Amino acid sequence: MSSLAGTWSLVRFVLKRDRLRLGVWIAILGLVPVGTASAFAGLYTTELSRQELAATVASNPAMVAFLGPVHASNIGALTAWRIGTLGSLLVALMAVLTMIRHTRDEEETGRRELLGSTVVGRNAPLSAALVVTVAAGLAIGMILAGGLVGLELPVAGAVAYGLGFAGVAIVFAAIGAIAAQLTEGAAAARGIGVAAAGLVFLLRMVGDGGAGNGLSWLTWLSPIGWFSRLRPFADEQWWVLLLWLGVGLACGVVAFGLSARRDVGAGVFPPRPGPAVGGPRLGSSGGLAWRLQRGSLIGWTVGLMAIGAVYGSVGDSIGDMLDDNPQLAEIFELIGGEQGITDVFFSAAVGIMAIVASAYAIRAVLRLRAEEDEMKAELILATATPRIRWAASHLLFGLAGPALMLILGGAVAGATYGLIIGDVAGQVSRVVGSAMIQLPAVWVLTGIAMALFGIAPRLASVSWAALVVFLLLGQLGQILQFPQWSLNLSPFSHIPLIPAESLRVLPLVLLALVATGLVAAGLVGFRRRDIAAG
Repeated sequence: MSSLAGTWSLVRFVLKRDRLRLGVWIAILGLVPVGTASAFAGLYTTELSRQELAATVASNPAMVAFLGPVHASNIGALTAWRIGTLGSLLVALMAVLTMIRHTRDEEETGRRELLGSTVVGRNAPLSAALVVTVAAGLAIGMILAGGLVGLELPVAGAVAYGLGFAGVAIVFAAIGAIAAQLTEGAAAARGIGVAAAGLVFLLRMVGDGGAGNGLSWLTWLSPIGWFSRLRPFADEQWWVLLLWLGVGLACGVVAFGLSARRDVGAGVFPPRPGPAVGGPRLGSSGGLAWRLQRGSLIGWTVGLMAIGAVYGSVGDSIGDMLDDNPQLAEIFELIGGEQGITDVFFSAAVGIMAIVASAYAIRAVLRLRAEEDEMKAELILATATPRIRWAASHLLFGLAGPALMLILGGAVAGATYGLIIGDVAGQVSRVVGSAMIQLPAVWVLTGIAMALFGIAPRLASVSWAALVVFLLLGQLGQILQFPQWSLNLSPFSHIPLIPAESLRVLPLVLLALVATGLVAAGLVGFRRRDIAAG
């Protein structure tokens, strides 16, 4: 029997199983750039206004670090600048998560072994997952390119834009395939894949933001950074597509090679055996939760501190924007000149850090769902451990973990910026305070995850969709001219932009009350419902 026997049957099965999930990913990632281009065309109606925007971005390393470089002043190039980096990151996450869902998840639940007992070749499941994920990336690119051409933008630039997103999908589908071979747990595989996406995104930030300091070569190490090097709508560099194709093929070969060297259900790296007798801390639900959550908490915290260091390192250059744009300087005179624009920059920076902390919070809470799916929760609750105590032990990480991450991430950002301007203590306190203001909004995401787990556990993963929606509303809502009521759906829209604005306590109190209500609803729902039977 061929090792690829049954591949197309599995492709049809994966498409049927994921038709809604992938459909949402494809629609959002394909249509948002089209909407952004349409909004830019309405906002910047003259060539002079577009040139001023492009010059403002190009002159400031902080904005380049945030969103990447802008290579031209036409509508297509501005859209590629505004959506290219964020869109590439989301495409990468889509590819990684889809691959692991249909490879390592299937092995962990035992379904892969059942499939292996039928007329299905050894490499068929991995091949089917790769085909579907790459096809999703191509579908995103086709929708995007078609929409941009429909707006009468140049065909070559639209095609390059679409192929850039498809290229990112190819590389990260292969990276996800490798991650699925390395460990026995799907959660660990997802952690590896997401960490890889975060690392290359960080390399792009440092490379683009530090171009003036000789660090631009780091962007060439990032498949996400290659999107800006492709230069859609700005004298396209078509040969960059070969980088994605070559790296994707190489990683795919590695994934198939690793798959051939291991048993079904096993990982290349076997889990380290623990001691025969557990320590006294494992005798409590809190100690067990710490054992399960500590690696993730440490990894996410270190990552956020690295992001804070990047933001702090470019904070001093944000004031240069005023020298090159007199109109902007006039506006910021009203809020404190250069200090005012620096405050706005750090307000935006801690907003991005809060999104990252929210992703960790959701992951920490959804560990409850993973334990229930794997039938480990039933074993724990069969002891004298109360349900609420067990749920609260993991919920604590969804509440306290983001606080720790924002404190340390803000401290690193403030200290880095303070070292540059000679005011470490003052800047640390300012940026940490600005970061901590974000906590009520982050806790709303924690509450959403907890409420879904407790009341509708099958829909628990919808909390990730909520995070994506809030991210898009914050980053693109005003550009796309969404109605104000829709922007208000995001808890982050109610956070005062400290230190650029004065503190408003009422929105923070209301957000905290909403988060408390969601958490309470989740705990009550979990106490009353049945435990999943597997």
